Amino acid sequence: MSNHPHSLVINSPSGRLYISSVNCLRIFFLSLIIILFFLLRLPNLTLLPVFADEAIYLRWAQVMKSEPTLRFLPLSDGKQPLFMWLVMIFLKFFKNPLYCGRAISVFSGLGSLAGIFFLGRLVFDDQRVGLAGAFFYAITPFFVFFDRMALVDSLLTCLVIWFFVFSIWLAKNPRLDLAMISGIILGLALITKSPGLFLAFLLPATLLWFRPERKKNRKKKLSLFRLGIFWLVIWFFGFVIYNLLRLGPNFGLISSRNQDYVFSLAEVLSHPLDPLRPHLNDLRQWLPNLFTWPILGLAIWGVIRGFKSPSIKAVIFLLTIAGLPVLAQAGIARVFTPRYLLFAVWPVSLLAAFGLVSLSGRRPKYQAWLILVFLIWPLFYNWHLLTDPPKAPLPRKMRSGYLEEWTSGSGILEAADFIKERLRSGRAEKVLVGTEGYFGTLPDGLQIYLNHFPGVVVLGVGQPIRQVPPELLSATVDNEVYLVVNQSRMFVPQDPRLELIKKYPKAIGPDNQDFLLLYQVKNTKPGA
Repeated sequence: MSNHPHSLVINSPSGRLYISSVNCLRIFFLSLIIILFFLLRLPNLTLLPVFADEAIYLRWAQVMKSEPTLRFLPLSDGKQPLFMWLVMIFLKFFKNPLYCGRAISVFSGLGSLAGIFFLGRLVFDDQRVGLAGAFFYAITPFFVFFDRMALVDSLLTCLVIWFFVFSIWLAKNPRLDLAMISGIILGLALITKSPGLFLAFLLPATLLWFRPERKKNRKKKLSLFRLGIFWLVIWFFGFVIYNLLRLGPNFGLISSRNQDYVFSLAEVLSHPLDPLRPHLNDLRQWLPNLFTWPILGLAIWGVIRGFKSPSIKAVIFLLTIAGLPVLAQAGIARVFTPRYLLFAVWPVSLLAAFGLVSLSGRRPKYQAWLILVFLIWPLFYNWHLLTDPPKAPLPRKMRSGYLEEWTSGSGILEAADFIKERLRSGRAEKVLVGTEGYFGTLPDGLQIYLNHFPGVVVLGVGQPIRQVPPELLSATVDNEVYLVVNQSRMFVPQDPRLELIKKYPKAIGPDNQDFLLLYQVKNTKPGA
């Protein structure tokens, strides 16, 4: 008779392997969470129109793929290139560039989910917290939304989480291989986005997990010295990888462009409460919205319970690595949006997980009901994100940027399909498309869809449009010519040289509704 009545027995050449039924159940739940994760990420992945930064990153990746000498192209705008390198590699497997970029974010999100699962087990010493943390990550609208966008922030979040997994593991068990892995992850974060630098400063927070208690004083000091050496290894690897970007031109633009997004120290000291106060007010609105009150309330409960339990060290650690970057950005950022906080706010999932475990531990028979309650609101929110984004209760700043204003690419895919059809049907041999602007949603948004059509040239003509661009008029001699422009940036009075072909609506704003306009340009004299 088995000595393991509650275990699964597997016969193997090396003998019998016993797997605890509890572990089997947890593997089953983790599998369900992963399925739920994909159900909330992959359906209708390209439903939300291309966003300005997505268009830029994807266009860079296409250019870098076709021209090997431009592999450091993002440096020309002071951006780190790791995400674009990944897109460049995977473009060969995906026909739709937007789907390709967003799929990379989906799998970055899966990496974040796995990292939260392991980190929950590591800091709370409780596999249930890891499972619940992964569950909350899977259903939280904040993460669902950005894991479905071709932006660098999901990739950065994944790297941040795994950096702390390995650096805490290093603090518990100092080893050179763990230091090297942590350093490589730090370097990858630094060549993903500038906020990766926070990891270098937050590394000492892992000292909370350093445990030399059982050693004599001399050995304690030597052990701490050894850990310090490993930290130097981490910083060395991280900054060596970052400095590989010096191989490309315009490396210096990274620091200069960063100044466009933050106030200098002198400016902050001259007005310490501005932008801190308004940004904290933004946080007060964004966090309950994007996490939903049930999850955020559970996280608050987790903090309260944590300060009264042996898990206080874990709670302090999570509050530190989340709070310091958020407060730093709130105090110095010129531009403050929810996605800039993504890499820092994921600890809320683990705090909510601890809150759920502590709550259900008190009332175990209500555990299933508790999970159901915390599911309803986020899933209702996510349903709109997956099926009809304008109906989702997004914060005003996100709704305007992603759905209503010029940064939203509503209609760009449809305009590109119209132009493709003109070429495929033979009704046009050469097409020139003029667009507002030189950089961003237009013209990059059109270029990513027309990249494989050599008969099309997309040309930015600046904005706002106050007259029919002369370069488009002159091109009508041997091209079929179109102009794509947002109605809010179009100030040309009725002109017979412009024939409106199609009007694509954006989401309705609080005051008005913008449209993407597709005109055909004809070289006739005004008033003729």
